[in-house]
Parts: sequence; C-alpha cells; structure tokens
Amino acid sequence: MIRVLIADDHGVVREGLSRLLQAADGIEVAGVAADGEDAVAQAQAVAPDVVLMDLDMPGVDGIEATRRIAAGDGTAAVLVLTSFSDQPRILGAIEAGAVGYLLKDASSEDVVAGIRAAARGESPLDPRAARTVLDARAAPDPLAPFSQRERDVLELLAAGLPNKLIARRLEISEKTVKSHLTRIFRELGVSDRTQAALWAERHGIGGA
Repeated sequence: MIRVLIADDHGVVREGLSRLLQAADGIEVAGVAADGEDAVAQAQAVAPDVVLMDLDMPGVDGIEATRRIAAGDGTAAVLVLTSFSDQPRILGAIEAGAVGYLLKDASSEDVVAGIRAAARGESPLDPRAARTVLDARAAPDPLAPFSQRERDVLELLAAGLPNKLIARRLEISEKTVKSHLTRIFRELGVSDRTQAALWAERHGIGGA
C-alpha cells in the first residue's frame, strides 16, 4: 500500500485529490496539509511513502517544505503537483529534493501513475518540466544564485510593486523584503531598484 500525504492550500484541491487517491488500488491517503509547515510536520508524524506537494502555499512554501522533508530522517518521496511551469520553480523544486514534477492540468491517470512511479524510486516529470531541466543543463540559469523567495521578490520588484505590496503578496514583513533586496542588489552588482528592474527585464523576468 502506497501511503500519500497531500499538501495543498486549497481545500477543494485537497478534497478532490483525496477522493481520487482513495479510489485508486493500492493507495491510501495518510494525511492532508494546508501549508508547507504542516506538510513538514505531518511527513515526520505519519511517515508517508509519497508527499504530493503544491508549491504556492502561505508561510513555508512548497520548495522550502520539500527541502526540509528531503533533509529529514524519513524516506518520503516528494512529488510536486502545481500549476507553475516556470524554470525557477521547476529547478528550485528539483534542487530542493523533489523526485518528480507534475502540473495540475495532468489527467487523473497521470497523477496516479506519477505517485506509483515516485513510490518505485522513479522520477515522473511532466514533458514541459523535463524540457526545462534539459534546457537548464544547456544554458546557465541567471537566477541560480538566488533562493526561491529572493526570486519571488525580484519578480515582483520587476513588476513595479513597492516593498509594502511585495511583503503583503508574499506574506512576509517589509524588513524581510529589504533584507532580500540587499542581497539581490549585492549579487547583481547594482545599487538600487531601478537597476535591478532593468537587469530583470533584460533577462525576461517579471514585468508587465
């Protein structure tokens, strides 16, 4: 029996996935979590075989939760199931320790097959995610020096949001936003928001 922990901040998604997996032979739902912090705690408590992990969750996001679960004592395989197909999130999740990456437009059959594959020690990847991984090996990622949270801050800065709105959007403090920006400016070799936004525009990051 494959024991699965579902981590997603949308109740309707958790309920739908729970019904799907409960109807699948050889799979049981070991638990559900509404955010990354809860997912980490439950992964330790219920010791699932597979964690089905959303990425965009409040507080501790899916990438950080994946990193913590992968670094823990358990043997759970983290399989990302998200709506995001951008390179930073795909590579960030894989680098954090996710064994696979599926998108939420996948069929029910593909999700179940992905869970079975992850439980067998395989790496199920949506074709778009697989292409991103291959492309990243061919060309360096300009955002490689940054954490996922720093990337999020840079994207929102490039989109023209002030610190207060960035903090609200990411559910962090303005002080934390300023701390991220300080490191971003230092890494990029720029001195202000305008220069950072121009760098982001040149690299196709954020913006309108």
